[in-house]
Amino acid sequence: CFAAVALQIQCYQCEEMTHDCSTPEFIVNCTVNVQDMCQKEVLVKDDGIHYRKSCASSGACLIASSGYQQFCTGKLNSVCITCCNTPLCNGPRQKKRPQPSAAVTLNRPQVRVFSLHILLLSFILC
Repeated sequence: CFAAVALQIQCYQCEEMTHDCSTPEFIVNCTVNVQDMCQKEVLVKDDGIHYRKSCASSGACLIASSGYQQFCTGKLNSVCITCCNTPLCNGPRQKKRPQPSAAVTLNRPQVRVFSLHILLLSFILC
C-alpha cells in the first residue's frame, strides 16, 4: 500500500520577477514523485533584485545551489539559489522567532509535519 502513496508538494513559480512573487496566483502543483523540492533564485542586477522560483527535483536543485554558492555574495551580479522541501517554502522569508538554547535544540527531535500527515493518510486509505 505504501508504494501507492503519491507525494506532491506545492511551490511558488515565476520567472525573472522584480517582486517576490509569493502570492496565490504563483502557486503551482509540482510533478508527483519527481519534483520534490522548491527552488528559489535571487539575482542582483543593475535594475534591482530579480526572483526565479520553481519546483525542482532534489538532485538538480542541490547541485545547482552548491554550484552557485561562490556567486552568492549579495553584491551586483550575485546569484543565490536555495532549495527546500516543505510546501510553499520558497516564499517570503519567515520572521525569525527567538531560538531556545543550543542544548535544548540539539536534544529535541525534529518531526516533519507534512511527512507525518502523508504517513497517517496512507494508513487511513489502506
